[in-house]
Amino acid sequence: MELESISFSTTGDSLQELLSRVREDKAVLLAHHYVDMRKSINGLAGILQGEYGIDPFSGDSFLFCNRQKDKVKIIQWDSEGFILTYKRMERGKFHWPNLNESGTLTTIKRSDLKRLMKGLVMEQFVPRRNYVVV
Repeated sequence: MELESISFSTTGDSLQELLSRVREDKAVLLAHHYVDMRKSINGLAGILQGEYGIDPFSGDSFLFCNRQKDKVKIIQWDSEGFILTYKRMERGKFHWPNLNESGTLTTIKRSDLKRLMKGLVMEQFVPRRNYVVV
């Protein structure tokens, strides 16, 4: 019996893998309030059903962050089971938007998901000037 080789992916590879699992026809939803990162898939799915009234089996991707903004969990349903992605920043924090309405989810773009997971500010939440300099 021959053993399979074990390969370790770099951050870019794992991010690309995550983005490949996010389907174009499905939403990427960001939870407004912070979540206890000790929650597993069942706990996060319960939050989606109980607090948000959303079906976690829809195939959408759901993002959760902790209070310190240094950990993110993403759950996705892929027709066979849930996929849980967990990322912890060793230095710095995720640029999680300050959204105060509890019980609300915000749809973000795939490009913003990529920026968030790299530790960058999401374009959707960059303040825009509403005036023109003359």
